Amino acid sequence: MNIIITITVTALVVLYAGLFKAKKALLPLTLVGLLTSLAFVVTAWNTNQTYYGMMQMDNFALAFTGLTVLGTLFIFLLTQNYFAANSENIAEYFTLILFALAGIVVMVSYKNMSMLFIGLEIMSVSLYILAGIRKTNFASNEASLKYFLMGAFSTGFLLFGIALIYGATGSFDLDVINQYLVGNYKAVSPLFYPGLILLLIGMCFKIGAAPFHFWVPDVYEGSPTLIMAFMSTVVKVAGFAAFLRLFAGTFAPLHDFWLPPLMGIVCLTLFIGNVTALFQKSFKRMLAYSSVSHAGYLLFSLVTLTASSSNNVLVYVAAYTFASIIAFAVLILVKQKTGDDHFNSFNGLAKRNPLTALVLTVAMLSLAGIPLTAGFIGKYLMFVNVMTNYHVYLVAFAILNALVGFYYYFRVIVAMYFKEGNDTDLQTPVQYQFVLVLSVLITVFLGVYPSVILNLI
Repeated sequence: MNIIITITVTALVVLYAGLFKAKKALLPLTLVGLLTSLAFVVTAWNTNQTYYGMMQMDNFALAFTGLTVLGTLFIFLLTQNYFAANSENIAEYFTLILFALAGIVVMVSYKNMSMLFIGLEIMSVSLYILAGIRKTNFASNEASLKYFLMGAFSTGFLLFGIALIYGATGSFDLDVINQYLVGNYKAVSPLFYPGLILLLIGMCFKIGAAPFHFWVPDVYEGSPTLIMAFMSTVVKVAGFAAFLRLFAGTFAPLHDFWLPPLMGIVCLTLFIGNVTALFQKSFKRMLAYSSVSHAGYLLFSLVTLTASSSNNVLVYVAAYTFASIIAFAVLILVKQKTGDDHFNSFNGLAKRNPLTALVLTVAMLSLAGIPLTAGFIGKYLMFVNVMTNYHVYLVAFAILNALVGFYYYFRVIVAMYFKEGNDTDLQTPVQYQFVLVLSVLITVFLGVYPSVILNLI
C-alpha cells in the first residue's frame, strides 16, 4: 500500500509544482518518488500482505511492480526537452504517467475483480489523455479517439464477464472463485463459461493480442513516441501480470476449457504481428506490430501452466521492456534530428554515433531472440514450457514466425552499418547515455545470468 500512496502523492506534488511554475523541480521530484517506491518494493519482499481482502502484495505483485516502476523511471529519464517541445504544461505529462502507474500497481496486485477494473480504468483514462495530449496534432487526436473507443468497447466485455462470473459464484474475490471451481468442477454454473470467455476477450484487447489488436498500430503511431514507449513496455507488463494472475491462478481448474480459444489467439497473434511488421517502412510502426507478436510469445505461459510460468513471464517482460526502451530512446534521437522515423533515417548511424548504433543493435538482437541476450532466454523459456506438454506443432509455428522477426529487426542493423547516410552528427544527451548503457548491461546480464530473476517469485 505504501507503494501506491507514494506514487499518488508524488503525482499530486508534481502537479502542484507545475501550477507554481517550478519546472526544474518536476523531474527530481518524480525520480525521488519512484526511487522511494522501489525501496518500498524491496522492504515489502516476502511479507505477503493483504489489504482489506482487495489487494495482495505478494512476491508476484512486488516483482512486476518493481519492473514497472523501474521501467517508468527509465522513461522519465528520457524526458529531457521532449515534453517541452510539445507543450508548456510539462507537469500534466508527468502527473498523468504517474497516475497511470498507480493504476498499474493496482492491476498487478488485485485480489478482487473489482480492483482489477478500478486499476485498469485508472491506467486507461490517463493513457487516453496522454495519447491525444498534442491537441494540434491530427494523428494524436485520432490515436486518442481510437484508443478511447476501443478501450471502452473492451471494458464492456470485461465488465460483462465479471458480472456473469459474479452471478455464478456470488463473489468477486479470486480465492472464493477458485474454491468454487475446485469444489464444483463438474457442476459449474452455465453463467461461468461465457463470463470466462468475455474476460478472455477483454484481457486480449488490453494486451493487444490478435484479432483484438487493430487499435495498436494507429494508437502507437499517433501517440507521442515517449508515451508509446510507456504503453509498449510498462503498460504491457501490467496487462500480462493481470492476465496471468487471473487465468494461471483463479481459472486454472478450467484450463482445458479456455485452452483451445487461447491457442487460436496465440497462432493469430504470432502470424499477424510478425507478417505485418515485415512490410512496415516506419520503424515506429514496426515496433507497434512487433509488440503484437511479443504478446503471442508471452501467451505461451498460459498454454501450459507450470510452477515456473510466472517466473518465465517475468524474465520475458524484463527482456522486452529494456530492449524496447533502448529502441524508443534511439528513435526519439533520430527523429529529432531527421524529422522522420523510416528505416532510411538510421542509414549510416554507426559512423555518426557508434555507441548509439551499438546499443540499438543489442536491443534488436534481444527482441529477435539471439543468444547471449535476455530476449533469447525469454523465448527459450516460453518454448521449453510448452514443449513439456507436447505442443510441438505450436513451438514449430512460433519458431517459423521468430525467423520472420529476424528479417525486420535486422533491417535496422543493416541500415546502421551497411548503408550510407548523411554526415549530420547525432548527439546523445547524458541522461540518454545513462539509460541506454544501463539497459544494454541489464539485457546482456540477464542473457548470461537469467537465474538472478528466474526463481524470484
